[in-house]
Amino acid sequence: MKKIRQRIRKSRIIKNILLITLGSFIYAFAFDSLFIPNNIVMGGLTGLAQTLNRFIPAVPVGVTVIVLNVPLFILGIRRQGFRLLISSVFAMALSSVFIDVLAYWIHFRPIEDHLVACLIGGGMVGLSMGMLLMVGATTGGVELAARLLKYHYKHISIGKLCLFIDLMVIAVYTIVFRNINDGLYAAIAMYISSTAMDAVVYGRNTSKVACIICSEGKRIKERLIELDLGVTNIRAHGGYSDSEKDILICAFKPSRISELKSAIMEMDKTAFVIICNAEDIFGEGFADVTMDSL
Repeated sequence: MKKIRQRIRKSRIIKNILLITLGSFIYAFAFDSLFIPNNIVMGGLTGLAQTLNRFIPAVPVGVTVIVLNVPLFILGIRRQGFRLLISSVFAMALSSVFIDVLAYWIHFRPIEDHLVACLIGGGMVGLSMGMLLMVGATTGGVELAARLLKYHYKHISIGKLCLFIDLMVIAVYTIVFRNINDGLYAAIAMYISSTAMDAVVYGRNTSKVACIICSEGKRIKERLIELDLGVTNIRAHGGYSDSEKDILICAFKPSRISELKSAIMEMDKTAFVIICNAEDIFGEGFADVTMDSL
């Protein structure tokens, strides 16, 4: 049993490292290939580093990001502990190295349509941030700040917190360089990024819930259990029929909706079924609760 747990732990660590590496590379590639050539500022500390680089080109963006992240990581260690921030330090260092290495070796050309660069770049950044948050990591900066703010503002999604901070940095960039067009493009990119991030972080928890009102509750319940679906059975009294009824509540993944409908109709053709979208489901058989998924 101990060896099995060690294997599972090793495989999980390897999986996390691969996800962090891939997410960091996507982040750096989007920054160097779409944001820099098209003069689209990033939000957060990367945006501040990008602004500083415009004034002092000799100062690499990646190195500046690392320096600016030091105070945030100190606060993060006090709040979350050093172990929880190891993955974020690794992701931040890796993404910063990727940014400087790609910029040194490859000369990316701007895209004629800046709106396309915003849409693609924002989507790639949001995807990369979501991948990192799935394994409890960030590239530091705005994502780490958002995770710390999440302790005080649990009702706000992490994507919206990131967007708020990003927009403040973009506003500074717009005022300093007096370029409204670049600021608007950056705002669009960051909105796409926050939306994509929330889709990755919260979207994987999206499921459906079926409310089944029927007379053959026992048969349907047994059939759904055979299909490895969890069911809650509630006894009720039908107002229209004035008879005893069963209400079965079943949460399931969207891909199993046809399977569920077939099972219900097979057991009770008179069943009344209501199927609703559930934006967030956690617990046994579904997602675990983490600070990023609150």
